[in-house]
Parts: sequence; C-alpha cells; structure tokens
Amino acid sequence: MTTVDRLKHLELIQAVVTRVAGNSFLLRGWSVTLVGALLAVSAKETQVLFAALTVFPTVAFAILDVYYLRQERMFRGLYDKVRHASEADLSADPYTLSTKGIRCPVLEAVIRPVILIAHLPIFATIGIVIALLW
Repeated sequence: MTTVDRLKHLELIQAVVTRVAGNSFLLRGWSVTLVGALLAVSAKETQVLFAALTVFPTVAFAILDVYYLRQERMFRGLYDKVRHASEADLSADPYTLSTKGIRCPVLEAVIRPVILIAHLPIFATIGIVIALLW
C-alpha cells in the first residue's frame, strides 16, 4: 500500500467518523425536541401519563447515542491502527473498514461526559415534571 493509498484509506475512515458523529448530534437534538414537546403537552393537560411516556423515547435516544459514540470511538481506533500499521499489515486487506479487534466497552461509552451531560438533564427534567404533576 502506497502513501497515497494509506491517505485515501484514512480519508474513508474519517468520513465514517464524521457521519457517525453527525448522527449522534442529530439524536441529541431530536431527544430534546421530542421530550420538550411531550412535557409541554403533559404540563398543559396536567397529565402525568404524558410525562411518564417521555421516559421511553429518552431511553431509546440515549441507547442510540451510546451506540453511535461507541462506533465513533471504534472507528477512531481503526484510524490509529491504519495510521501506525506497517506496509505488510495493510497489504493483506487494504481499505478495510472492519472494526473487528478494536476494543471499546459499552460501559466506557456510557460514562463519557458527552453522554452524561446530554441525557442526565433530560431525565432530571422528566423527573421534576412528573413530581410536579403528581
């Protein structure tokens, strides 16, 4: 694999990282929008059920966000692996996008600050609204 080929491979990996990070960002926006709308309806109608139902999409969005963050970290690991690999290592399977062998435990992704800062306030807001409507 030549230097030009390695650069193209790194560009492919970086494109995947960018796309996955964009998806994660969009999920956070949708989470805030959907939960905000459901909480507004629940407060207007004084229905604790609407507020309680917001827990389900919030959990779903948080799980998807963790998934995308984990994928992003795994592709960043692949990027580093390709960057530091010898020519012989890369000639066996050039341009691979397989993250097999790249470790990123799920728990490590869950406790990242970006996940906690994005989703804990949403859960706290849901709890406050439910407590106020109860």
